[in-house]
Amino acid sequence: MPSKARTAFDENAADVDRLLEIHANRGGDSRGGRFRLEVLNKSAVVLITAFWEAYCEDLVAEALEYIIKRAADSSVLPVELKRKVAKELKANPNEIAIWQLADRGWRGLLESRLKNLSEERSRKLNTPKSSNIIELFSVALGIDDISTRWRWGRKSVKQAKADLDWFIELRGAIAHRGQAEISCTKWQVTEYFNLVKRLVGTTDPLIDDVLQGRPL
Repeated sequence: MPSKARTAFDENAADVDRLLEIHANRGGDSRGGRFRLEVLNKSAVVLITAFWEAYCEDLVAEALEYIIKRAADSSVLPVELKRKVAKELKANPNEIAIWQLADRGWRGLLESRLKNLSEERSRKLNTPKSSNIIELFSVALGIDDISTRWRWGRKSVKQAKADLDWFIELRGAIAHRGQAEISCTKWQVTEYFNLVKRLVGTTDPLIDDVLQGRPL
């Protein structure tokens, strides 16, 4: 069953489809016409990046909420998540920090971890590159490397991560260097859109496996 985050992503993706449709309808075969519509390509890259970041953050929040609500006690929490929390508490200079887990305190602790993580990401203005997404899922859910399933056909995990990072950098260039300096083609938009849809399609089932306790 797809996550709510996946459903929201699919709904948002309709905006990118619309931009591509407008480009196709108005650009035709004329090179000049396509050049004048390059702003559509740049807008699509910005939207795809925003939708990808929103999907990842929404999925983490949804998964953590599921864990907190469904877990009868802390014993059924994912092992890696418990290890991550234990490591953080051991590193806490407050000697009685471990008592935060007493009774049902672990629920509040997990909720505060996600809130703190979101605030920290906002302050740092992180971009949704592969390393930042891996860190997000690791810190919030205890998943060591969410990218392990980012592979399909001849696309390896390494290549998928490299491609994602390249497109995220393209988005940054579009947003920060001005429209005139950056070239962006419809082919790039299509490649980026397909890449992110594949990433979403491989990430969603992995999280479902984690929540259902299936081996990764």
